[in-house]
Amino acid sequence: MKILNELWTYREFLKTSVKKEIRGKYKASFLGVLWSFINPLLQVLVYAIVFPYIMRIKTENYLVFLICGIIPWTWFTTSLTQGTTSITNNGNLIKKVYFPREILPISTVASGAVNFLISCLIVLLFTFIHGIGLSWHIVFLPVIMILQLFFQLGLTLILSSINVYVKDVEYMVNFIINLLFYATPILYSASMFSDSKFAFIFKLNPMAFIIESYRNIFYAHHIPGLKSMMVLGVLNIIFVIISYMIFKKLEKKFAEEI
Repeated sequence: MKILNELWTYREFLKTSVKKEIRGKYKASFLGVLWSFINPLLQVLVYAIVFPYIMRIKTENYLVFLICGIIPWTWFTTSLTQGTTSITNNGNLIKKVYFPREILPISTVASGAVNFLISCLIVLLFTFIHGIGLSWHIVFLPVIMILQLFFQLGLTLILSSINVYVKDVEYMVNFIINLLFYATPILYSASMFSDSKFAFIFKLNPMAFIIESYRNIFYAHHIPGLKSMMVLGVLNIIFVIISYMIFKKLEKKFAEEI
């Protein structure tokens, strides 16, 4: 309850931090926040042209299939890369002013969630252009979003706090994210490897289930696995609690180490 009370007390600071993250990233660019849409669209365009010829994938409406994976993956990568350095990049602020330090990683995940919600309009646009349309399964969107948000929040709390002491973490994160991209069903369907000895990778990768769930909502119009959602929800809550405890433990010497 203490964290909730502190976040409520510093709610204006949290709002300001989220706005800063949203506006600051593209502050000096001409197109500004529009890059939040342009970047994933350019990625989708490249993969949609090249990947079907390499893997010989013949998926109906592959462009929509692809964008359902790229958009949430963009939120995941931006949250982790920006969140990992959220403490070290705000060293001067930490040394001068008191505020709950967890606001910094929280604001990176929250700002990414805002961009993701806006980007969902692109997904909907593509579904209508390709005749897939919208179904009642969209009601599961907030649930899947919360699952992804909690998973990313747990990771960001741990990584941002460890990065203060071990500066190599931010470089390791970039490398691991690149590996995970190909171990997550973004360019392909997980069903392609259902009988493979590598199928266990998808079961251990929460982002695999999350992205497949977005596809069920927008692309296939199926109900995401309810049992898996509940299991992942419980695990995420435990994960965030443990991550927060680690963060508070390491927080004590932030000012000294930065």
